[in-house]
Amino acid sequence: MTNPLSKLNSILENLLFVWLGLSFILLIGEKAISLPPILQVIGRGHPLLLHFPITLILIGVIFLLFPSLRNNETFRDIGAKSLLWGSNLAGITVIAGLILAREDYEGDSLLWHQWAGMVTFWGASFIYFFQKRNLKQIAIPAVALGICLTLTGHWGANITHGENYLLAPLNPPAEQVPLAEAEVFDHVIQPILQAKCESCHREGKTKGELRMDNLSELKKGGKSGPFVVSGDLTQSLLTQRINLPLEEEEHMPPKNKAQLTEEEFQILTTWVESGANFEGKLVDLPQESELFQLASLRFSSEDSYDFEPASGSTIEDLNTYFRKVSPIYPESPALEVSYFGISAFEPSSLKDLQKIKEQLVNLRLDKMPLSEVNLDFLNDFPNLRELSLNFTELTAGQLESFPLLDQLEGLSLSGNSLTPDAINRIAEMENLQNLFLWNTGLNDSQKQQLSEQLPNTKIDFGFEGKDIILPLNSPKITQDRVLFSDSLRIELSHPIQSTTIRFTLDGTEPDSISSPVYSEPIYVKTSGKIRAKAFAPEWIGSEEITSVFMKSGLKPQNVELLTQPSPNYKAQLAETLFDQIKGKNNHTSGEWLGYSDKAFEAEFSLEENQHPTNIGISLLYHEGAYIFPPVKVEIMGWRNGKAETLISDQPTQSEKIREIRSELLTYKLPDGNFEKIRVKLYPIQSLPKWHPGAGAKGWVFIDEILLN
Repeated sequence: MTNPLSKLNSILENLLFVWLGLSFILLIGEKAISLPPILQVIGRGHPLLLHFPITLILIGVIFLLFPSLRNNETFRDIGAKSLLWGSNLAGITVIAGLILAREDYEGDSLLWHQWAGMVTFWGASFIYFFQKRNLKQIAIPAVALGICLTLTGHWGANITHGENYLLAPLNPPAEQVPLAEAEVFDHVIQPILQAKCESCHREGKTKGELRMDNLSELKKGGKSGPFVVSGDLTQSLLTQRINLPLEEEEHMPPKNKAQLTEEEFQILTTWVESGANFEGKLVDLPQESELFQLASLRFSSEDSYDFEPASGSTIEDLNTYFRKVSPIYPESPALEVSYFGISAFEPSSLKDLQKIKEQLVNLRLDKMPLSEVNLDFLNDFPNLRELSLNFTELTAGQLESFPLLDQLEGLSLSGNSLTPDAINRIAEMENLQNLFLWNTGLNDSQKQQLSEQLPNTKIDFGFEGKDIILPLNSPKITQDRVLFSDSLRIELSHPIQSTTIRFTLDGTEPDSISSPVYSEPIYVKTSGKIRAKAFAPEWIGSEEITSVFMKSGLKPQNVELLTQPSPNYKAQLAETLFDQIKGKNNHTSGEWLGYSDKAFEAEFSLEENQHPTNIGISLLYHEGAYIFPPVKVEIMGWRNGKAETLISDQPTQSEKIREIRSELLTYKLPDGNFEKIRVKLYPIQSLPKWHPGAGAKGWVFIDEILLN
């Protein structure tokens, strides 16, 4: 009678030849063979299968390598059986790996891993049969098999985790780059891509035909489109995918991988929005830009400034309604000072800056009347790097005896008339890196002369397209926060100082004639939205820019969510709505309630002394991530136990994909004592035809309800 174990061994030995044949066919016929989907499923089991043969082959190698073990019949038998089972599983693993290799894998690591895996499988099969005939000569092949198995795992780890994954802990940590030397792409953007994206987009594994480990390949983009399009968040593959809801299959990084942090998300978004440049230093960005503000925190500024910071009380004392003093970026000891409000300017106030003479590196006096000011006061600031004196009515005498500030790197004198002697004086400032001379009355020969005298200075004489009318950039809105308790200060600015900024607070679109002109900071005390545009002669008015501001209101007695949000966007559930914490402009930040399959519905009870007259609903809009305005808003109130409809509104729907933004829907409530109020927001159930996801369900995202 045949021994069952002997019969099983015979089957396994014969199967080895089956796996050998199949693996050989798949290896040489990779391009010619078309495989059904079911085999792709088997291929994706490769990472799961590979651990079993590794363990069994290693047991076999150890039991056959050492004479004290292989000379023991029991141990020798265990080693042989481990090799037999391990070789069979290795064969299946190799076949699954060859199938998996057809899916977005390529490169040298893949090639080495494939052949090392084949050699490991063939070698294990060879040693199994060889040990039956010549057990004494088995040591050298066993050592070779162990080495081959290790190399197979090393190249496999390179494919899965990146180049040199195994030895990476032995490499010395990268040296901290000082802020002055940090490159925007190399030291800010690329480390994020390496940490969160490269594992699926590099040599050996190029999902979507996109590689991120090589700059030239990265710029080519993938099969779904360009990686980045300068300034375009909707056409850039990077921002498209990171903004998709986590449930979407194309959301990146995949939901089973480590997600971008809030800081990383904002850095990538602002990088694309600001032009997605692959070259240039971080310090060359405008210091008020969001990208600089975010990224500069990652680097040491010790090499740039060696002076002590000014005290917080000193900075607080210097801040007035006509002067702003602040660090050039968070945590920096270096300060910048800006003046505004021509009517409020007092030349004597410049003496106050003596308190921060060591820390002052950036001084902006644009549009201030300086014709009577002795500019020698500028010599008191030994670390002054940037000076802006645009449209300050400087006289010929002031410019012809302008202080020679050796440490100055940037100077702006636009809107002041320059005489020949003034030109010669400025030409003595050889350390200048940037010089702005728009509308200074220079002729072509004078411009040529100054350019020759300052060959190492980048001089901007302004735009002179006489017959071309171009649109202005939108102004910039600066506010410390969105949600405030008492009053909020809002500032508007534009890089071209000759522009006029007009704004509205009543919801109407600003125009160039009747809308208020911005001249000094605006203080608001109620919720609303500011809308602003820039205008200038011989220019087309800018696109509108908006920003919402929200006054924190009454907190009701208790709040209940009548419908539950998506598990991935549940924030702090009902507590979110009245916690007076404004959500960031990122739907994955964990501060938003997200609804798609059903309407948002919440109910809150009011105390007897609470009589709100207005209600505000704080929402997030981002069409690229399927987040739209609600198609309908219903607000109901209860008086004396009886319900009535207070508001029924259909907010204006989006007509195109725009940037991510906070919005505020405000409604006036009728007079009366309400016992409770219910708010219901209906998400769009079918995205419009113009949207890339036409027909799919949209989302409503809410973070606050404001009762005032």
